[in-house]
Amino acid sequence: MGTETLAVDALSINLLAAAAVLALTHTVLGPDHTLPFIMLGRAQKWTSRRTLLVTFLCGLGHVLSSLLLGGIGLALGYGVAHVTKAEAVRGDLAAWGLVAFGAAYLVWGVRHAVRTRQGIVPHDHHGHVHLHTQGDHEHAHAGPERSRTTFWALFVVFVLGPCEPLIPLFVLPASRGRWELAALTALVFSVVTIATMVILVAVALAGVRRLPLAALERWSHALAGGVIAASGLAVIFLGL
Repeated sequence: MGTETLAVDALSINLLAAAAVLALTHTVLGPDHTLPFIMLGRAQKWTSRRTLLVTFLCGLGHVLSSLLLGGIGLALGYGVAHVTKAEAVRGDLAAWGLVAFGAAYLVWGVRHAVRTRQGIVPHDHHGHVHLHTQGDHEHAHAGPERSRTTFWALFVVFVLGPCEPLIPLFVLPASRGRWELAALTALVFSVVTIATMVILVAVALAGVRRLPLAALERWSHALAGGVIAASGLAVIFLGL
């Protein structure tokens, strides 16, 4: 009995430690977990609070979707290998989705920069729509509709994106009937992942705001799209 208790305790400690370490490294090494929020927060001129809220919500959707898939796989009688394979396929689709989103945003950003330079971008001030004809006039606000569309597009990509390291950590104790340990492991992984995302984005935002980037302001959307697409490509071809 004592030996079995020690084994159970060892399994619990090892799983929880592995969950924390894997969550931290998975998030830190994955550019797709931070760069999209840093670049879009800058381009969309979101406040730090709003950017961090978007980061939190996308991170939450990111881990919950993997837990849902893992739970469904277990309910259907699939093992770790099958669920992990499904996560890998989903991961490729999500990465390509990030590339597509970034590329589309890049194209829109270039068009926006050119039109701003030519002074033909319409601006809406409290219901009064007008054009600036002097060129190079950029407002410090983004349209609420465009901002919402950007958020939902990013959120969907993150919900589709899997947390591959979480699946075996969750499925192993659950397959042995240790649902309390599976839930605790998932909680540790989720908290560390989301907290790391928020902290990294907060630190990066503080640093970016100190940089002299006024000359690039007009190209901020295009730069954001390029960086987002590049982060997706890094996930696909470099395995980050």
